Amino acid sequence: MERNELCWCGSGKKYKKCHLMIEEKIAYHADKGEIVPTRDMLKTIPQIEGIQKSADLNTAVLDHVAAHIHAGMSTAEIDKLVYDYTTEHGGIPAPLNYQGFPKSVCTSINNEICHGIPDENIILEEGDIINVDVSTILDGYFSDASRMFMIGKVSERAEKLVRVTQECVELGLAQAKPWNHLGDIADAINSHAKANGYSVVEEIGGHGVGLEFHEEPWVSYVTPKGSEMLLVPGMIFTIEPMINEGSPEFFVDENNDWTVYTEDDGLSAQVEYMVRITDDGAVVMTK
Repeated sequence: MERNELCWCGSGKKYKKCHLMIEEKIAYHADKGEIVPTRDMLKTIPQIEGIQKSADLNTAVLDHVAAHIHAGMSTAEIDKLVYDYTTEHGGIPAPLNYQGFPKSVCTSINNEICHGIPDENIILEEGDIINVDVSTILDGYFSDASRMFMIGKVSERAEKLVRVTQECVELGLAQAKPWNHLGDIADAINSHAKANGYSVVEEIGGHGVGLEFHEEPWVSYVTPKGSEMLLVPGMIFTIEPMINEGSPEFFVDENNDWTVYTEDDGLSAQVEYMVRITDDGAVVMTK
């Protein structure tokens, strides 16, 4: 676009005072052979505002779950909490009927890595750890985040896994700086997990989000520092490593074709942040 036109991002500034400098910097990195985002991966200001409203509702849903989750309840009850709260506040649970997924939320317990399907016969017990993964559509905008919950008193090994997983996400977040790379996030996460004797699931990762449920880029948590896509202001994606206490290998439930289990029956934990890259660093949109 012309230098004196209003910038495409909706800032109200002229292009030369806004994204021209950013796009010139992207081109410089591209010329060096680095992977860079396309313009359509950088969200406009109106889009960011809509996505943030969706993220606020998503956070409120997780807060609602946190206030009610307890031993003795079924995961189907968690699903109802999510569906009722989301729809009562004008949203749509993004997982419901997504590629055939039958419920409104993923509930993954103990040795389940992800995509656990809520069921009235699955009852939370004292000592369980569970990941509740909530995704929301509000006014056409998507958001996505998950939390780990420890049910009552859990074992030391379970508590440590959950704690280290949270630390991994925070360390990854600290590397989510403009002009860093996705590999910097991955290296911080993988290094901390390995230092604690854990492994990071390799084939399942994070993703862009906002205008669709899953967008580019795909986000690995095992790639080297300095590798993968350049981080540029306006990008929105998830940081959601899946940390296993044993092997990173897994298998998918052959009966429901969704639930992912650790191959060695070890515990697994996951925490998911949805982040936006800004000029100054990363903003957690779902915190």
